[in-house]
Amino acid sequence: MLNVMIHIQVTYVEPYFDTSELQHRPTHFDRNYNLKRFMYASPFTMDTNRAHGSLPEQYKRKTILTVERAFPYVKTRIAIIDRERLVLSPIEVAIEDLQKKTDELRLAIQQEPADPKILQMVIQGCISTAVNQGPLEVANIFLYPIMNGLELPNIHHNRLRLCFKEFTRRLAEALKRNKTLIQADQREYQKDLENKFTKFTESLQPLLLACKQSTVIETTLASNKNVKKVRSSRSFNNGTSTSATIMLTGSLPDEETSN
Repeated sequence: MLNVMIHIQVTYVEPYFDTSELQHRPTHFDRNYNLKRFMYASPFTMDTNRAHGSLPEQYKRKTILTVERAFPYVKTRIAIIDRERLVLSPIEVAIEDLQKKTDELRLAIQQEPADPKILQMVIQGCISTAVNQGPLEVANIFLYPIMNGLELPNIHHNRLRLCFKEFTRRLAEALKRNKTLIQADQREYQKDLENKFTKFTESLQPLLLACKQSTVIETTLASNKNVKKVRSSRSFNNGTSTSATIMLTGSLPDEETSN
């Protein structure tokens, strides 16, 4: 008689929406009703058996499940009819984590009635230098090679740069919000948070600027491969003429063409 081993994985799932679907589900109710797709994530590393690794090693596998009927339903269990897997690279994992931190800041700022303890905890987790693999470490790992010219920027580097811009904007809002909520005995704590934020932005700014400049240069070089300048002149009835430089895309002869 054969011994059969059955592995059962128990995990929680979240509703999954793509970008276009989110536009049609703006409210909290819309995002929790008539749900057919769910997602769970599994962290992993490529070269080891460990689930978690350092920032450059950390991958994430997203499994998207489609069920037969939409939740909520009269039954609590519905059959899965489709399964899709997406693998996020380390920089994509970092982008997603930074977006989550930005959302946490936004929710803490907008919370009514305001909760200073929650707000301060979120701020501290974002700018504390004692936090391993925090936002500044993410920037150093993925953007520092761009600043040093060791790597060329790609679309993910630009997305990360834009995420950091939104993150720092929300962090500044959170500090202003916290300043209106603290008591007199917390003024030194507020000053310490503001000093940490200043150091954070000073360290981050050169990395973001280098990434932006490199992205512009790379985009310009790529565009110039397919763009040629064509000089044209036109004579009018009064004998005058005008010339213009026209930007055309496509295959053109190397020499300039005159009409």
